[in-house]
Amino acid sequence: MTRPERWLASPWRRGILAAPAGALPVFAFPAPSLWWFAYVALVPWILLVRSAPTGKRAAYDGWLGGLGFMLAVHHWLLPSLNVFTVAIAALLGALWAPWGWLVRRFLGGAPSPGQVAAALVVLPSGWLIVELVRSWQGLGGPWGLLGSSQWQVGPALRLASVGGVWLLSFLVVTVNVAVAVLVSVRRARIPAVAGLVATAAATSAAWAWSPRPDVEGTVRIAVVQPGVVDGLDSIEKRFAREEALTRTLAGQDLDLVVWGESSVGFDLADRPDLANRIATLARLTGADVLVNVDARRSDRPGIYKSSVLVGPQGPTGDRYDKMRLVPFGEYVPARGVLGWATSVGKAAGEDRMQGTEQVVMNVGNGLRVGPMVCFESAFPDMSRHLAQDGAEVLLAQSSTSSFQHSWAPEQHASLAALRAAETGRSMVHATLTGVSAVYGPSGERVGSWLGTDASTTMVYEVPVARGVTPYVRFGDWPVHASLLVLALLCAAEGTRAFRLRRPAPPLHVPLARTAHESPVRPGH
Repeated sequence: MTRPERWLASPWRRGILAAPAGALPVFAFPAPSLWWFAYVALVPWILLVRSAPTGKRAAYDGWLGGLGFMLAVHHWLLPSLNVFTVAIAALLGALWAPWGWLVRRFLGGAPSPGQVAAALVVLPSGWLIVELVRSWQGLGGPWGLLGSSQWQVGPALRLASVGGVWLLSFLVVTVNVAVAVLVSVRRARIPAVAGLVATAAATSAAWAWSPRPDVEGTVRIAVVQPGVVDGLDSIEKRFAREEALTRTLAGQDLDLVVWGESSVGFDLADRPDLANRIATLARLTGADVLVNVDARRSDRPGIYKSSVLVGPQGPTGDRYDKMRLVPFGEYVPARGVLGWATSVGKAAGEDRMQGTEQVVMNVGNGLRVGPMVCFESAFPDMSRHLAQDGAEVLLAQSSTSSFQHSWAPEQHASLAALRAAETGRSMVHATLTGVSAVYGPSGERVGSWLGTDASTTMVYEVPVARGVTPYVRFGDWPVHASLLVLALLCAAEGTRAFRLRRPAPPLHVPLARTAHESPVRPGH
């Protein structure tokens, strides 16, 4: 046994290494945005797990690495949820325990070329299913999917139009597995290199084949970002600031004005004076104003976050109620059991109410927009459904003011690039306090970002595209393919286990014959 192997024989030492190894991919996301690092960031974790002495230890290493990964990509939640952030990371990290077992199953010891070839398909598939499970809203949603780190890479965004962020995650993990084999398993370097070549060929073919968005013109959309407004009367002050900024947009030939999440703190039916002030702004700018109301509704019980369209005559009747709420931020799951979270952090004191359906709004001049609220922009299926329903421009109204000095605002803004590329639709990400951003139908940046220190407006020439991307047409096919791979693996492993456990048939031993045996009684 070598010195490193003796050192790693200690479970405590392995655990100390596993969590930081799992956390390494965080540097591929904003704000560092080292996108290229994503292709090697998993290698230390894979090398550690493959050296585990048993499958059980590999599962532990997978769990601890998953804890490190989830804690790193959600570290900005620590000021709000405190120790509860670590508990959530530990819970979700357990999803990587089976993945750790798979790493050792296919790469442990001296894997054969066949095992390496299988690992290049099975391990990315396993990772994708982990991402799928943790993407459920009740578990926090799809924040920090590995493929999201490629938000600024043109060729990767083209591939997102084929298979969504899921395809990018699959490819990133495939490259990591191949690199891990190249540096640790000399006898299997040929299949690893072949896997890299096949991956490059497949991605190049998909990149060349995928259709480009058909841009048919532009629309002028203004984003109003008031900046941080504090104090006891911050709701009124924020509205006044938004109103003053919107007045500066008069005479700029706009098609739409967008305010950020929670930009209006009162139900407009209860406050007709506010509705009239917004309608005045619509007449002044010559464009409808899309605000976001965070208030108790007058026509039904509960607090809703709603995108509300206001025209020159007042609210148009177009309204979208947020469907996917932020766990603990906007509601507490199983409040009767977990309600204590409100005493250790900034968890929601009262649950927001969920909307029931997505809405496409006609904002005039034939333009149809699909609104989302806050972290709904992290869900690929929501933007895909809006595109299917006829949205020509996607919108996200957001506020990350609670995490103003963290990596969260830039990470959130980057997600809009992926949603735009997946759907072939431009996307506007409008916030209260930054980062606000706009991306074209290929995921390319349009204009400049509005940073977290800005209190201003920006008018964007937003491309309007037609057509249907393969991802919109075929959906989450990489996930379905991964499920099929794992189903086949389970069937193969089950068959193998059955054969190993089946008792061997009894051996037939012929009776001994002697030279003087009886012809009537053979063997005697």
